[in-house]
Amino acid sequence: MGLGSLEGGFQWPGQRLVVVTDREIQGRQRRRRRGGVHGTAGATGRQGARIASYQDLQVGDYVVHATHGIGRYLGVRSETILGVTRDYLVIQYEGSDRLKIPTEQVDQIQKYIGAEGHEPRLNRLGGGEWAKVKSRVKESIREMAAELLRLAALRETLPGTAFPPDTPWQREFEDAFPYEETPDQLTAIAEIKADMEKARPMDRLLLGDVGYGKTEVALRAAFKAATAGKQVAILVPTTILAQQHYATCKSRMEGFPINLAVLNRFKSPKEQAEIIRGLADGTIDVVIGTHRLLSDDVKFKDLGLLIVDEEQRFGVAHKERIKQLRANVDVLTLSATPIPRTLHMAMVGLRDMSIITTPPEDRYPVETFVAEYDDALVQDAIGRELSRGGQVFYVHNRIQTLDDVAARLHRLVPEARIAVAHGQMSEDRLEKIVLDFMDGEYDVLVATTIIENGIDMPQVNTIIVEDADHLGLSQLYQLRGRVGRSNRLAYAYFLYRRDKVLTEASEKRLRAIKDFTELGSGFKIAMRDLEIRGAGNILGPEQHGFIVSVGFDLYCQLLEEAVRELKGEPAPEPEIQPNIELQVDAFISDQYVPDARQKIDAYKRIIAIRSMADVEDVADELVDRFGSLPDPVKNLLDIARLRVHCNRLGITSIAQMRDRVTVKFLPSAARDVPFDRLALLNRRPEFRGRIETPRTRGGTSFTVKVGGLDARSLLRTLLLLLEQLHAEVAQTAAR
Repeated sequence: MGLGSLEGGFQWPGQRLVVVTDREIQGRQRRRRRGGVHGTAGATGRQGARIASYQDLQVGDYVVHATHGIGRYLGVRSETILGVTRDYLVIQYEGSDRLKIPTEQVDQIQKYIGAEGHEPRLNRLGGGEWAKVKSRVKESIREMAAELLRLAALRETLPGTAFPPDTPWQREFEDAFPYEETPDQLTAIAEIKADMEKARPMDRLLLGDVGYGKTEVALRAAFKAATAGKQVAILVPTTILAQQHYATCKSRMEGFPINLAVLNRFKSPKEQAEIIRGLADGTIDVVIGTHRLLSDDVKFKDLGLLIVDEEQRFGVAHKERIKQLRANVDVLTLSATPIPRTLHMAMVGLRDMSIITTPPEDRYPVETFVAEYDDALVQDAIGRELSRGGQVFYVHNRIQTLDDVAARLHRLVPEARIAVAHGQMSEDRLEKIVLDFMDGEYDVLVATTIIENGIDMPQVNTIIVEDADHLGLSQLYQLRGRVGRSNRLAYAYFLYRRDKVLTEASEKRLRAIKDFTELGSGFKIAMRDLEIRGAGNILGPEQHGFIVSVGFDLYCQLLEEAVRELKGEPAPEPEIQPNIELQVDAFISDQYVPDARQKIDAYKRIIAIRSMADVEDVADELVDRFGSLPDPVKNLLDIARLRVHCNRLGITSIAQMRDRVTVKFLPSAARDVPFDRLALLNRRPEFRGRIETPRTRGGTSFTVKVGGLDARSLLRTLLLLLEQLHAEVAQTAAR
């Protein structure tokens, strides 16, 4: 007996049985992902990197401490104090001032992001200067927050379309999706539909890596709008992407009464005129197009939803026209690496944001190389891809010399069939070359960055980019996203001219594209782009100055606080930060994790632990990446477990003084602790009279005698005791 799927139906005359598949009934087939429920990775699946911190600290980086101000990060140092070894982050301030921050407080510092080329002045430890700067910025931010709230309130009053709930057609359309949705896709779809069903216009950013399923989410929104009688415009930056989206829409919406059209320069003047008439009289429901859709002669009878794919690819004039279009319609913007302004607006709540971070099943990160140009390297890269039956993109972003590059590649790899493509070709010729390449008639496509957006060619798994230092970080990331779209390992080569001295910004871009190779790096790339280019004149010159003075992260934090205060919302309850001071070695040695950035990342993961399951996840990951846990790392994880218990029980500190450990509670939490039960625990052999309970009623602490226990035994004893105490508190509450 087994569970599986059938390609088609069959007859079994002997049993008088006919089996009919859903494809034969509905004309569509739904393929299920292998692995867990709702697309979660199974035993062999790969879970992509979640959006974690993009702030990978390197020695020499500027950082911001909320209390002490701007300093320079000098690295992680191990120090032994009173026989106990711990790791500390060392921050240099003005003069010879240095601050040592315990690694458990790593979340108190943020990487400084200001303006490109701007080096902030270091603050002096203990001076009042930083407090004055923060006060000035807070006052200005408060004024701006009031204006933002006024604009937000105005937006809430704008008339929009309240789309009806899902119909049976919607469910049938979604059931025909040939893959199992990832959890992130389902969440994004639910958020978008909820926005569409409200009476105010939607303005949502859908952020997801290349190939992570943003298109399907957008198609479901488009279908919902079209079946409710509204027109949908899908705006894309290139003609090739328009053709590809059109093919996808046509395939997905086939069999439903929705009239589709594509408007771009591949269409003849006569065809364009017919489509424009159809938009004006309402006979076209969904149109996919390039900036041609933004022309003055294009009018919609009843536009209800505008979907903008990769907004950063449109020019200033186009964006102004998009603003006019979006006044009273729902807007969904799709992006893998949004421009800093868009990302900032989403981060501070001016735009709603949905994020897709779960990668497709069996997707591998792209192997990324940054190097000087070398004929032998190019020859080897192309030859290796051809030997496994694949194809290659070769990007050279100067039309005048594309043919020379193709000739050079032909000399290097004579057996390769090479085609050339660029945006100044006639529409028919460009379309034919791209389609022939997709059909496998060429091995190498030498092209400009016209291939940057959206072309989905799973058989192309090597990309070589010449003069990569001339391109922006988001462009480099988009280009790399053209490969690795199948379950085959892909390669990206970003090359610069031999012996060329790179600018600082170019060097940072190339280092970032090499650093962020794991699945799900789009958000990190966007944030690093923000760092390299600077926060920019996002909210006017005055605010730009304030961003420079306190750093982008703290600026956003202060803005969120100001908005909350003006709305009259209570500040969130501060999380208990229990102080745990035990005389045990608890650190990650250089021998265990040699890379400083990986070590910081591991500490951040440990600090972020909120449950026992989180501890096991982090422990499993450390073992998987670095090997068996040394005792100091085991101690570190046990201290994380103690913190989980502290948060459950309302414990503020666990402090060791010689052979005694004092456990202190919040006064409110102490009332719920059955201290009398501790006396009973004292009789158990594992504690052997180690517990000293309060001698007076209303006590808020107790003491544990730990004489004779080594570090591992001490931690085990405390963990067992708090576990028992948690059970006692739960039983008392149940009575």
